[in-house]
Amino acid sequence: MSDARMFPHRHLLGIAGLQPHEIGFLLDEAEQWVELNRATSKHDDRLRGLTLINAFFENSTRTLLSFEIAGKRLGADVVNMHAAQSSVKKGETLIDTAMTLNAMRADMLVIRHASSGAVRLIADKVDCPVLNAGDGRHEHPTQALLDALTIRRRKGRVHGLTVAICGDVLHSRVARSNILCLTSLGADVRVVGPPTLIPAGIEQLGVATFTDFDAGLDGADVVMMLRLQMERMTGGFVPSLREYHAFWGLTPERLARAAPDALVMHPGPMNRGVEIASAIADDPDRSAITEQVEMGVAVRMACLDVLTRRRRGVEGWA
Repeated sequence: MSDARMFPHRHLLGIAGLQPHEIGFLLDEAEQWVELNRATSKHDDRLRGLTLINAFFENSTRTLLSFEIAGKRLGADVVNMHAAQSSVKKGETLIDTAMTLNAMRADMLVIRHASSGAVRLIADKVDCPVLNAGDGRHEHPTQALLDALTIRRRKGRVHGLTVAICGDVLHSRVARSNILCLTSLGADVRVVGPPTLIPAGIEQLGVATFTDFDAGLDGADVVMMLRLQMERMTGGFVPSLREYHAFWGLTPERLARAAPDALVMHPGPMNRGVEIASAIADDPDRSAITEQVEMGVAVRMACLDVLTRRRRGVEGWA
């Protein structure tokens, strides 16, 4: 199969619609960048002369920084556009903003937006590849890819593993993308959380649901904790942060119910003492949280490279 057929998509708007071999292709492409990022010289010139615009209409520190580092290490000219500095604040519509960005002849757009579907709307209006860095409750594809890469490197595989995704599943685009990615790769995925934070009908995505935390952790190979997204909540989803930790916080005692070598993950930023205890988050043998951050740069480098190959006229992609 030719390289272009391995990943024929113009944009990366979500994990939905990707075939298992396409996901695997992106993970394999990321492996080379893990090694480069660990080297003394962390630079490659393959995107030299190309302009990458990171248009973040929703605040983020680690995701924006990760994409900026990824673009610069590949030699691109990187421009960060923050919502507070954009004309959207002055009343400009999203479509008008998309047309403005398109007129600037960017070679790649990375978009983060608080509204589900906003990234696709922009992608339909521009001439360059678009990568979704998180849109509302919809998807966050590179987070799922970096999580899958972390699991694959630490466990040697994804297929056949039991992964428990725990906590605020309702408000988490990370959870949705991970469910789509990990089930596609053959993992047995569970979602675990209080009934108020489990989306209705989520079983249709091929997952088992647990509202008993201890039962959901039983025998899990990977325990992925989610941030409690208080900023997206209106109403009484949880009684209090203290009670949430008492019933749904990952502690050493609770982790003992998972597999003896269970891997602990968290997409960040963490609320220590709420969804996860510091003793677990900082355990170098069990926690992969800092490794997730490292894999994030490699995955984003791979995505920027792959999505711009046709534009650069790379052999096999033109």
